[in-house]
Amino acid sequence: MCGLVLLARSEGRIDETNRRAGRRMLERLAKRGPDGAGEWVDPESRVYLGHRRLAVIDLDDGAAQPFHWPEAGLSLVYNGELYNWRRLRVELEGRGHRFRTESDSEVLIHAYGEWGQDALQRLRGMYAFAIWDEKSQTAFLARDPYGIKPLYYSWDGQTFQVASQVRALIEGDDMDRAPDPAGWAGFLLWGSVPEPWTVYRGIRALPAGSTLRWTPKGLDPPHSFADLEEALSRPVAPEDSERSTERIRQAFRDSVSAHLVADVPVGAFLSGGIDSGALVGLMRDLGAGDLRTVTLGFEEFRGKPEDEVPWAERVSRLYGTHHTTRIIGRKEFLEDWPRIQEAMDQPSVDGANTWLVSKVAQEAGLKVVISGVGGDELLGGYPSFREIPRWVRTLRRIRAIPLAAQSGYLLTRLARRACPAIPPKLPGLFRYGHTMAGAYFVRRGLFMPWELEDLLDPDFARAGLEALAPLPWQIEDTDGRSLTPLGRVMALESTRYLRNQLLRDADWASMDHGLELRTPLVDACLLSEIGPCLAARSTPDKIPLAVAPTRALPQNYLERPKTGFGLPLENWLCAALPGSPRSDAGNRARMARVQARALADDVGQLRAGQPQTGGLGGA
Repeated sequence: MCGLVLLARSEGRIDETNRRAGRRMLERLAKRGPDGAGEWVDPESRVYLGHRRLAVIDLDDGAAQPFHWPEAGLSLVYNGELYNWRRLRVELEGRGHRFRTESDSEVLIHAYGEWGQDALQRLRGMYAFAIWDEKSQTAFLARDPYGIKPLYYSWDGQTFQVASQVRALIEGDDMDRAPDPAGWAGFLLWGSVPEPWTVYRGIRALPAGSTLRWTPKGLDPPHSFADLEEALSRPVAPEDSERSTERIRQAFRDSVSAHLVADVPVGAFLSGGIDSGALVGLMRDLGAGDLRTVTLGFEEFRGKPEDEVPWAERVSRLYGTHHTTRIIGRKEFLEDWPRIQEAMDQPSVDGANTWLVSKVAQEAGLKVVISGVGGDELLGGYPSFREIPRWVRTLRRIRAIPLAAQSGYLLTRLARRACPAIPPKLPGLFRYGHTMAGAYFVRRGLFMPWELEDLLDPDFARAGLEALAPLPWQIEDTDGRSLTPLGRVMALESTRYLRNQLLRDADWASMDHGLELRTPLVDACLLSEIGPCLAARSTPDKIPLAVAPTRALPQNYLERPKTGFGLPLENWLCAALPGSPRSDAGNRARMARVQARALADDVGQLRAGQPQTGGLGGA
């Protein structure tokens, strides 16, 4: 896992000013790659490549980047891991390729040289990379199907700039740092900035599962090569329950086995839930020796349902891991809060939990960890999987009554003015809840659209909403895909919340500690194998994962109510956000709204040309 930089110019040459900009960008990526740094300028001084390395596969310096294949005129900077690189290497050797390292980087550049863009269909892993083709004078960028690894770019017509994080890219020269209305409006709507936008007008995210080409003549639009929704909508051949369970079990084993490929020890985050517990069981089944696991605990949760510690420690004993339990208190959190803010690449109402457990993993000497992120999206672990289809059925019946939905929307908005205790999303449910996308937005949204003008300059808010169109509540469920209601929620959770929130937060929070976080349940090959089968179920459940290890998780884990990986924010963040009213500290959702208001204040200052307060502004 690493950080990358690319600078290319359409006219003129890479000069010392560009080199200094590249080095500033690399310096901002230093924590992503504490094991080494490299930079290179091509012979014609057209392009600058920079790289920070976290050595996980082939620790030898010969595998350092930028990586060159002189015979083909290709140079690579790459962030991620290819889990099937050995199999690809054998195939390439059969086609006459010769290798000088034991790295996945060299396999990746040879795969591109052999198959071009079609190589992406053969890759299994998490990746974001840039390849410079000297012969065609082309920069080629790609990002994995789920978007596990981030990649951002800027193009002003003269200079093309690319980096692994927004915070690095803003160190570039002549960067348009004006606030982007779509990025800020999107954050306030969702709690995270939806790709391809960022909070800066001059910076865009390369969408997940997409490629991008730059030549001195200009920049082509991003091109999608992977579609998670298409994978979920494939028809499923009938099979008996026993065969289906065994196929799913083998698919989980295969994914975990792939994610264990490393030349350093691989540990695991261990909560009290099914996802991480089953993954640890599978790691043990697959021969992971000296397995180290880490768990966070909090004094405020001790003896309460939210306390993950006793459950995690039982799983550790069940599978015989070397376990670390770390109790985090308010004092330590407040001391770490400035570092969390500094590490946050873009605004987010989440991520502090992953940052803290990554800190504990680093203290335990781990360099790579397995995480259960993505299990809820794949296996229907959220209440949304049951609530959203039910909401849609109810609201469609209401909309069948003339003016009923519109009246409900107007009356609840008026009633909220007199009685703020009325849930703020209730008007949104009447207005948008008749479609899956609209109901999902109401379920996951942070603020409703009409609230934005109270948080931002009205013109700025309107410009943001217009740029984001078509918005979720404008999308009808008529895209022609044969998705079941369960499959549609799986697709929404995976392409919205998982992509824009969980995976992005997992990246910046873990990489701030030089820690590679791997996600066996977020894997395009796994989705292709069992996603359609899971989406075709009548109701979601996690039994297939819980029974996947040879020694299955105990029944009481299946019966335990879901609590999530939360923090006692109501006790902590009021002190971390000066001036925030304690009456808004009743639960995590309310605290998210407090954080969003702090960020909205930052937007106002940005638009006025004033420095940010740093209330929570990650960018």
